[in-house]
Amino acid sequence: MKKGFLANRLRSSRKSADISIESKIETIEGKNFVWIDLQNPDRSDVEKLAEKYNFNALNIEDCMTKFELPKLDSYDDHFFVILHFPPLSQKMGVSKNSQLSIFVGKDFLVTVHQGDLKPLVDLVDKCKNDSEQQIRNKLLEKSSGLLLHEIIDVLVDDLLHTSRKIIANLDEIEDRVFDETKPVARSIALLRREINRLRRIANPLKKFVLEIAKQVKRFSEEDEQLGLYYDDVIDHIEKVIETLEESRETMEIYKDTDFVLSSEKTNKVLGVLTIIFTLAIPSTVIGTFYGMNVSLPGGIGGNAVFLGPFTTFIIIIIASAIPAILMFVYFKKLGWISE
Repeated sequence: MKKGFLANRLRSSRKSADISIESKIETIEGKNFVWIDLQNPDRSDVEKLAEKYNFNALNIEDCMTKFELPKLDSYDDHFFVILHFPPLSQKMGVSKNSQLSIFVGKDFLVTVHQGDLKPLVDLVDKCKNDSEQQIRNKLLEKSSGLLLHEIIDVLVDDLLHTSRKIIANLDEIEDRVFDETKPVARSIALLRREINRLRRIANPLKKFVLEIAKQVKRFSEEDEQLGLYYDDVIDHIEKVIETLEESRETMEIYKDTDFVLSSEKTNKVLGVLTIIFTLAIPSTVIGTFYGMNVSLPGGIGGNAVFLGPFTTFIIIIIASAIPAILMFVYFKKLGWISE
């Protein structure tokens, strides 16, 4: 009975996993080439393309791996590249990156990804949509190199948008750093983590886009302006890197500022508690003496009444207050007690 129940649960979980991770293969015919986009592909799908276009078996292994370091392998009739981008829907503090694997030849362009690169998915939908004829002509009428530029360009623009959101978060953290009522240490740590993660994406990306611009000329000799297009993408990546470097330096300043302000706040609290404790020392000492079983004025062995029935209590209060007042005046003279 238990085995049957567990088997049903396992089948249902596999079924729900299959629903959430949908495998899609889109084939879009261009004028001089074909674009094949694979989202969440099975290995068999990629191997079929490998046989057709003579892809290297190691490259197939790389593009099926969920996380592979960025790389570029060049062959006689095509080249293979792996790039990383942050997914658009990603929340701050989550360190997962999206991997895009690309095979580029003169008459084909194959993109392999997990479907979480929304700008790329939108670009595929536009090329499939007959109502977007102008976009189709722009992307599909020339060469695979121009289409590759458009794919990288939309993803870099998304990366630029993400870096601008970092700036917005910095402005918010700046306000919180100087607001003593709001804790900010965790937000600073998460944003520093996000900045470092984006830097690890953007710095290699510039290097590989430069190399792609050199490689793609072999398959797009008729498009003389292609180099200018890739220069524009590289310029955007440099803006992202510059923004992240500035944000990193600013975050270090905010981290140090928060530490200094937190230390100052802690010192103020400790200073107030120390002064309160110090001012209470005389009453503590006098109360301790009168708590002993010894003869003291107004205590055991005699009850003073020259100030009324509460003479002893009044004497203790005066004896405690006078040294406390003297210490308070002395601390204020030293500047330990501010206005």
